[in-house]
Amino acid sequence: MAILPLVIAPDPRLKTKSAPIEKIDDGIKKLAADMLDTMYRERGIGLAAVQVGQLKRLLVADVTWREEEGPGEQYVLVNPEIVEGSKEERVYKEGCLSFPDQFAEVMRPDTVRVRYLDLDGKPQEKTFEGLLATCIQHEIDHLNGIVFVDHISLVKRDMILRKLTKLKKAGAFEPDHVHGPHCNHSHDDHVL
Repeated sequence: MAILPLVIAPDPRLKTKSAPIEKIDDGIKKLAADMLDTMYRERGIGLAAVQVGQLKRLLVADVTWREEEGPGEQYVLVNPEIVEGSKEERVYKEGCLSFPDQFAEVMRPDTVRVRYLDLDGKPQEKTFEGLLATCIQHEIDHLNGIVFVDHISLVKRDMILRKLTKLKKAGAFEPDHVHGPHCNHSHDDHVL
């Protein structure tokens, strides 16, 4: 499989709504596999297709994988949509592979029911809870042109975007530099 280059904010693609996938073919299956490989390489727990430059409604997630043990329970969701969210909310300190080394507390429903297609094209509906629910919501946001900093104050968001713009201009996110210390996160920080 291939490791795909990440789209780093600020980038207009991250603010663009992704198109539904009309047909699940070998190209989509390869993209999903490459996205999982990229997510693991970058030490993330979720990845949306737009984050690798593909404006397609596809996301992958694995919140149980460990670097020492390898993949955990993998999820691949095609054309996902949230059907229902719980009234109970939870705050997680979120990060994002498209926002290296940036974290913010975001409040989201603790559980969500999601309708999607699996890689065989079969309709599925599943309830996700806890960290996995947060991860799925974060990635569906990406598919809708919403990024996690859209959920925080304007002041904090502007600070983060200014910092990333400065780092981008300095060449900090060129392919040879993207696998650096920004990928490391503590047990409480989740890079989605």
